[in-house]
Amino acid sequence: MAEFSVPLMPTDQPEMPSGELWSDEPPLESDLHRDHINRLLRLLKWHWRDRTDYYASGNLTIYYNPKQLKSRDFRGPDFFVVLGAENRSRNSWVVWEERDQYPHVIIELLSESTATVDRGLKKQLYQDLFQTPHYFWFDPYTLELAGFELVQGQYQALSPNDQGHLWCESLGLFVGIEDRSLWFFTAAGDRVLLPEEAAAQQAQAAAQRAETERQRADRAEAQRAEAEAQVAQLLAQLQQQQQGEQGFEHP
Repeated sequence: MAEFSVPLMPTDQPEMPSGELWSDEPPLESDLHRDHINRLLRLLKWHWRDRTDYYASGNLTIYYNPKQLKSRDFRGPDFFVVLGAENRSRNSWVVWEERDQYPHVIIELLSESTATVDRGLKKQLYQDLFQTPHYFWFDPYTLELAGFELVQGQYQALSPNDQGHLWCESLGLFVGIEDRSLWFFTAAGDRVLLPEEAAAQQAQAAAQRAETERQRADRAEAQRAEAEAQVAQLLAQLQQQQQGEQGFEHP
């Protein structure tokens, strides 16, 4: 297993945290990177709005070695999901305080300054130490998308489907590109909606139902009016016939 942190010198004393550690992440590379992270978080949280058994975050430090806090060679992933975790707010993810749980899914957004590390050292770290079942990287500028699944301790590249999407078994969703952005897609191929998109879709569906009901009511009213007109016509004909018969009997 590759070593990814610098050991403390024998004279150093391990710095154990006195409380919850704060994230120590550098600023994001660009607005585009931040927008992608926020979108992925909003998509998953809305899609899993009825679930409480996971934790998802982005650009948040993962502390994984309580004896080597001084040597944080690897910062937090751009986006990660831990399954079977308490869904609550955190300042960081501290592995030894979270039942030694590591992320089940990690997505890194490539940039000129991070691409080499994301494709190399971080991939090795997530495979060997984190043992993260699914790892993806995406370049928001070149649209390079790659995904890997941990098989017997080694990452195997995921094969895209006909739409170019990569299946993530941990999420039960596809990861794919639409309109130059990274999205989640259901097993049926439908793009996961943002909350405002879902609200707009629901409002449109409600409006369509209301319009359908209005048209049904209009048709029912038209049929009622037509039936009443036919009845009135028949009554008029009957009355006219009766008057004719009376006139014939009494000249």
